[in-house]
Amino acid sequence: MPKPTVTFMCSECGGESLRWAGQCPHCRAWNTLQEFQVRKAPAGRGGRAQGGSSGRSQAAEPRGSRAVPLSEIDSEAAPRRPLAWGELNRVLGGGIVPGSIVLVGGEPGVGKSTLLMHAAQQIAAAGGTVLYASGEESPQQIRMRASRLGSLSAGILLLAENDLDAICDSIRAEAPQLVIVDSIQTVTDAGYEGGAGSVTQVRESAARLMRLAKEIGVPIFLVGHVTKDGAIAGPRVLEHIVDTVLYLEGDRRQELRILRAMKNRFGSAEEIGVFAMGEAGLEEVPDPSAALLGNAAVASPGTAVVVAIEGTRPLLIEIQSLVNKVTTNYPPRRIASGLDINRLHMLIAVLEKRASVQLGQSDIFVNVAGGIRITEPAADLGLALSIYSNTRDRPLPDGLVVIGELGLAGEVRRVGQLERRLQEAARHGLTRALIPAGAKAGRPTGLEVVEVRSLAEAISAAFLPPMRSGAFIKEAEASVT
Repeated sequence: MPKPTVTFMCSECGGESLRWAGQCPHCRAWNTLQEFQVRKAPAGRGGRAQGGSSGRSQAAEPRGSRAVPLSEIDSEAAPRRPLAWGELNRVLGGGIVPGSIVLVGGEPGVGKSTLLMHAAQQIAAAGGTVLYASGEESPQQIRMRASRLGSLSAGILLLAENDLDAICDSIRAEAPQLVIVDSIQTVTDAGYEGGAGSVTQVRESAARLMRLAKEIGVPIFLVGHVTKDGAIAGPRVLEHIVDTVLYLEGDRRQELRILRAMKNRFGSAEEIGVFAMGEAGLEEVPDPSAALLGNAAVASPGTAVVVAIEGTRPLLIEIQSLVNKVTTNYPPRRIASGLDINRLHMLIAVLEKRASVQLGQSDIFVNVAGGIRITEPAADLGLALSIYSNTRDRPLPDGLVVIGELGLAGEVRRVGQLERRLQEAARHGLTRALIPAGAKAGRPTGLEVVEVRSLAEAISAAFLPPMRSGAFIKEAEASVT
């Protein structure tokens, strides 16, 4: 029997090296190379049989599937299986695709197992069969959760097992409509070295489940633990193996949970689904804008409403900021929750340079309500006006929504899908909108639209009556001359 090959794999990028080094030669990360041994799989598991031959070539028999023209492939051969929750269907791209493999990550206790138990119940209620393989919890624990969620169904088959061979055998024997493996870090393959959760076991177990899913056409959902920095534990190659990567986000002490698609081969990779955690488990939130604005604070300095595009739909989001003068010799702090801290630093510099707002000796705290994370620049103008209102201790008018990207010269730039953003604002009763000048978009009924070209114009239009101070007086004098 040949000896196993010893090699080293990076836990960050999945790259391999023949010898150990302090730094990965592929991604340049430090102390990420881990030793593992590769053994040839037995013939019954896809490997070639060992042993000699009688001297005749065995290459005459074709191996694998036959290549066919792309135009002859039937796109309707594998229809999606929709779930009862529209929010979950949206994130998945319209439903569960047969033969797909989905990775669901999130912090401990955020609700990953709860979400998948709800999905299992919806499949079982429609007459399907679900195989729930758990390597972390006992059958009694899972039954207690299912009872609390109202998911006790004969269509959900429970398998308390972490041996990959036993899981694969059960999948083939039961032929379910959905398989849930909770979690991939607890599964072990006897054909490879290393304990549960090691780089080798996580990578090879996921790869083998992927091949099984494609072979028999059963969708498989994998639960993945996350590290301290929020990434799914194990090699990054795990995210490349699967078809879809979903992250369940949210504070365990808050009600809302955000299911975000980070990768999706069957739909948009920017979609989010919004859920609420209650005593009976999770519930979908079909109108996230109403939920996010439902707990909005009374108009106060530092509060602004913006419209962000998440996937294919607009969301009304409340941005809050707090500016506090520093009276000590310590440098001022800049803290952002739900926004890129570097974007915040840039907007502070634009406010100081283009609006004559002195922020160098002030702590600035920014928060996006509801646990939403904003990544697009369309919220720049709203955040800038939020910070400015703090410095003047004046709230923005009720019913105002702010849309626009802010450039380094203080100009307000156009953003995409403006008409959809305005329609969403009008649908929720907002009455006035600040948008970039020159944007070609329809004007919804009941919404007053004001076009602005610069940060100075935006501040003057937002605060009624206009506040003429600093840079605004200079601009007014320049326009008169």
